[in-house]
Amino acid sequence: MPSTVEAIEAFGENPSAFLALNSDNEFFTDAGLRGVVAFQSAGRYLLQFGGPFAPPDDYPELLARFLEFAKQRRQRVVGVQLQRSDAEIYAANGFTVNQMGASYAVDLEKFSLRGKKFVRLRNKVSRALRSGLEVTEHDGTDEEPGLAEIDAQWLRSKGRHVKELHFLVGERSGPLAERRRLFVGRIEGVAVGYISYSPVFGSTPGWLHDLSRRRPEVPPGVMEAINVTAIEAFQSEKSPWLHFGFTPFTSLDPEHEVASASRFVSRIVRLLAEHGDAVYPARQQLAYKEKWAPHAVLPEYIAFQGRPKLGAIWRLLRLTNAV
Repeated sequence: MPSTVEAIEAFGENPSAFLALNSDNEFFTDAGLRGVVAFQSAGRYLLQFGGPFAPPDDYPELLARFLEFAKQRRQRVVGVQLQRSDAEIYAANGFTVNQMGASYAVDLEKFSLRGKKFVRLRNKVSRALRSGLEVTEHDGTDEEPGLAEIDAQWLRSKGRHVKELHFLVGERSGPLAERRRLFVGRIEGVAVGYISYSPVFGSTPGWLHDLSRRRPEVPPGVMEAINVTAIEAFQSEKSPWLHFGFTPFTSLDPEHEVASASRFVSRIVRLLAEHGDAVYPARQQLAYKEKWAPHAVLPEYIAFQGRPKLGAIWRLLRLTNAV
């Protein structure tokens, strides 16, 4: 049987599949079945990330055995960041399934900063470079000086009540840090911002633009310049896609819903889309992702075993540190 990492690599069609390997997650497997289910326990719920990472022949049975595992623990399953194919299978298994947001991706074979639509982006990058910004890829041999201070300053700048998000975002360190790629921007030798990229597998392979942090006082365009440098590196390596990952409460469309969608959940998600900046900075994230003119916008879903309850949503928000 493949290891957890090998299963994610082999069967991780979800662009965010690598995040399932975060250090706080637990994993369910079953003898005789290929694949793995990533989850965390939260009160009466098992919050499961991304659907079973399994081949089509084993997927339904692995999901069924995971649901039995949850039943034995007297817990209900909530699946988050499901793809459309996952959503339809969960709905067929009695889950209430709603669109929760969308993920965004750029086809690197088609992408270029040329043209009128990227004038503002090019100007921001030029301004950052004129300020003395230098961007390099960290070689991974040891801890990059200054990144912990960037993390601390970035978090303080968000306000004293804001905590760093977990579960649905990746990690900069941990046992799989060598599998990620880290691009760092420096001004006069001091690290002022960075972006961490995680590998993406499946039919749209490439890299996931994951953690991004900067010092509050840096000039405009620093993060864009870091990402442009990474894009140039990925294009030179013939990487097919750059994924910008999942943003909740965005690109909502009734046409994306599956048959088991709940009006109650739809109202909550749309309410958060309109007034939820205190919970999650979705509009700010979407604005950043849209400036790269993504070629693909994919709906992502949340699934509740049985009827959705506010307690399950609350547990998810607590686990992600959104509240």
